[in-house]
Amino acid sequence: MQRHNATVSPLLLQVIEEACSAKGMSDSRLIQAVAELSRLFTRERDAISQAYLDDPLLAAAYLRYFLPVNLSKIQILLDEMPVPDDGRRFSVLDLGSGPGTGALAVLDWWYRRRSSSTLSVVALDHAPETTRQANQLWNGYCRATRITHARLHPYEGDLERRAWLEQIRGKAPFDLIILANCLNELFADSKDPIGTRTGLVAEAFTLLAPHGTMMIVEPALRETSRAMLQIRDRLLQEKVCTVYSPCLHEHSCPALAREHDWCHEERAWDPPAIIQQIDEEVGLIKDALKFSYLLLRKDGKTIVGRQPDVYRVVSELREMKGEKRAWLCNEQGRQEVGRQDRLVSLQNEAFDQWHRGAIVQIERLVHKERHGKVSALGRIDQDAGVKIIRSV
Repeated sequence: MQRHNATVSPLLLQVIEEACSAKGMSDSRLIQAVAELSRLFTRERDAISQAYLDDPLLAAAYLRYFLPVNLSKIQILLDEMPVPDDGRRFSVLDLGSGPGTGALAVLDWWYRRRSSSTLSVVALDHAPETTRQANQLWNGYCRATRITHARLHPYEGDLERRAWLEQIRGKAPFDLIILANCLNELFADSKDPIGTRTGLVAEAFTLLAPHGTMMIVEPALRETSRAMLQIRDRLLQEKVCTVYSPCLHEHSCPALAREHDWCHEERAWDPPAIIQQIDEEVGLIKDALKFSYLLLRKDGKTIVGRQPDVYRVVSELREMKGEKRAWLCNEQGRQEVGRQDRLVSLQNEAFDQWHRGAIVQIERLVHKERHGKVSALGRIDQDAGVKIIRSV
């Protein structure tokens, strides 16, 4: 199956550029601010404050560089989730919305789908300035496209205090609830941050329509990814929801079994010229989109039918001496699978197109025995059929 590179629409880039131009920031200050944010988001996470976007310089850098990146991640998942298009209203709740990253991603995606439904997005954030910025971007896009049947409803609220829930309950139910890059920043001082974050997500689920989707996106760092997976496990233990994707099971996450493991996505991306220019100056590389995510539901719907011979590829395809290997995950846990180069055949040639995130089917795996022990490595024989059920 052909993999498709994610892109940012030229119209979106134009709207973002106009918003940034109004701030009058020099290129050198922009580069410095992007570098500072990158350090905060990766190496100096303990220094992150929920108020970092209150700084005009950092806010402008976020708009110019990180907004297109994070927006593209959300749009990839919008294309992955099931969406009813029956002509009625499509209602979205963007929690911890910042400058409207999720709202703008949905607006552009909805417009390009030429959906016949009306669009309503509730965006909740704690900072008045980011709420104002979200309004500016939304209105700029609507003016450029002459959209008249899409509405943004901005709210100010603190996700660490329960008042936000009652504040927007009257707008429920929602077809989609987005929590993008914000869970990891919440309840940092709590004695049990995983428990309090799980409680927040569970409360948000009370606002979700029976057919709706909860989208959680987190940075592809070990710390943030593992925290998200711990929240996943608690939600499933409490029977709050089921997993649509990426998981192919509702068991405890096998990536948590060893402290150095975690699970993340890497999707092909064509970065805009402005991103490439900033990368060259700062020394970053954004030639792929890396993130961790969950699409959760109430109705039990799954991205593919679950079978013991269907797996998610959770690593890159690694070329070794005389063979290739990859890590797979399904209801049986994580396991390494390989095929020796001498056993390439028409039946298993799809193995060579495996990539992180692909869903594959393997007719038969062989676990060889040596010195009285069965190898954990699964082998694909020459006559074993291999299929890619769903690419990314």
